[in-house]
Amino acid sequence: MAYRYQLDLQLFGGEKTERATPKKRQDARRKGQIAKSAELSGSIVLLAGVLSLMMFGGFLKERVMALFTDVFLNRLTMEVTPSNVRQMLNEYGMQILIMLGPLMGITFVMALASSVGQVGFMVTGEGITPKFSKINPIKGFQNIFSMRSFVEMLKSILKLVIIAYLVYSTLWGQRKDFASLAHTGTESIFHFTAKLTLVLGIKIGVALFIMAVLDYMYQRYEHEKSLRMSKQEIKDEYKKMEGDPLIKGKIRERQRRMAMQRMMQEVPKADVIITNPTHFAVALKYDGSKMEAPQIVAKGQDYVALRIRELAKEHGVMTMENKPLARALFQRSEIGDSVPADLFQAVAEVLAYVYKLKGRKR
Repeated sequence: MAYRYQLDLQLFGGEKTERATPKKRQDARRKGQIAKSAELSGSIVLLAGVLSLMMFGGFLKERVMALFTDVFLNRLTMEVTPSNVRQMLNEYGMQILIMLGPLMGITFVMALASSVGQVGFMVTGEGITPKFSKINPIKGFQNIFSMRSFVEMLKSILKLVIIAYLVYSTLWGQRKDFASLAHTGTESIFHFTAKLTLVLGIKIGVALFIMAVLDYMYQRYEHEKSLRMSKQEIKDEYKKMEGDPLIKGKIRERQRRMAMQRMMQEVPKADVIITNPTHFAVALKYDGSKMEAPQIVAKGQDYVALRIRELAKEHGVMTMENKPLARALFQRSEIGDSVPADLFQAVAEVLAYVYKLKGRKR
């Protein structure tokens, strides 16, 4: 018992207990899978409409009275001709647009703000793309009797109960005022009705907003739950993003071979090969008109060093043995680098000797 090891059973199962990765979230967002509550947008629009009516109630009343006054005073005796009717409709249409403009504008801005506040700016056509799987009757029955459908049904019932209670309690509280409406004038009845409507609108809007906030929290929870991943899925996604290790190894091997071929192509152009003599080989090249210092065009160890010496022999490149210099150049320089400054003297002596043997002048 003391020597037992603890195993993570997720490695053998498919339980989704890990938070979604950024890539999984981006893919879900691209497909339109987001956490959004339609009730939140609806409640905000309702509150915005009611508050707009409260702010612009006097303005709306004046415009409506002006329209009816114009109808009774000027339009009943108007000559009915196509031009007169067209002019009247244009005037009334403009008046109605001016009357409803503030209400519609505020409502539209609040609806847009509520959507952007929940999901940000997002444009995707994935959600409206027709999918024949959605008309599958078996899957349809499964969706009807799923837990999500049950929760949605409970939300609808709760919403109806709350609205019915608010309407009943508000109307019951104004029962005495209803009885006295028979003895009041038309303007008082209109004022009472408008006030009662606004009070009901605010109560229902606030109640729906509170429910919508709770629903949004639930939608976020469900969304996070649906995006959860198993450890195996995270590993597979990482492999997919980083690439298959076997393929990456083959790519690196191919890159090494290509780099080796390019390096070997520079060996015949070298001026001298400095060797260890068996463990290291460094190829140097110097052109006084183009280079400030000699450059290392190739280097290798063991088998690569042997191949460099063979190529040098085939192309008549001189090989010189200098163990300390070969080791220092191999360890301190890379291909394409200039010779380190503290090795200039030793390299210059080697090149001078090579030039002397070849009968070349510096």
